[in-house]
Amino acid sequence: MIGKIISILAIVAIIVVLFLSLSSKQQMVVVYEGNIAKTPIAIKLNHFQDSDCGMVIEDITYASQVVAPDGKTWFFHDHGGMVNWLNRKQFKEDVVIWVYAKDAKEWIDGRKAYYSCTDITPMEYGFGAYKKADKNFIDFETMRLRVLRGETLRDPYIRKRLLGK
Repeated sequence: MIGKIISILAIVAIIVVLFLSLSSKQQMVVVYEGNIAKTPIAIKLNHFQDSDCGMVIEDITYASQVVAPDGKTWFFHDHGGMVNWLNRKQFKEDVVIWVYAKDAKEWIDGRKAYYSCTDITPMEYGFGAYKKADKNFIDFETMRLRVLRGETLRDPYIRKRLLGK
């Protein structure tokens, strides 16, 4: 009888410790509030969540951020997902967009960035952001329209035409 009570108490203690350890971990950041300066937020890897698909941001190479007029900031791990998400928002014209530039290794204005069409990105849209232009790069508006029309590496015909695969 005493052995059963000790076993039950041990199980309860283990469950309590597990719950306490889970609750002490920081929650995932989906929206950051209070970014009145509209500057890029430092993304802590594996702590921020993509606002379009819900996946955890594990790498900032293709990351982007959208800052609304009220200072709310959303995060994305693929520029294509950011475009799709933003297209559904009424405030889409009034936001500040930050993208991580692969060449400069810094956050730059997403509307002034240049985009490759052949990068292997987390959600397979294919658009990498760059600070400096290249003859094969496109501007933000062209990238945005291609995402909305489905003209990305997700389309097998586009993929074959651009990558040969």
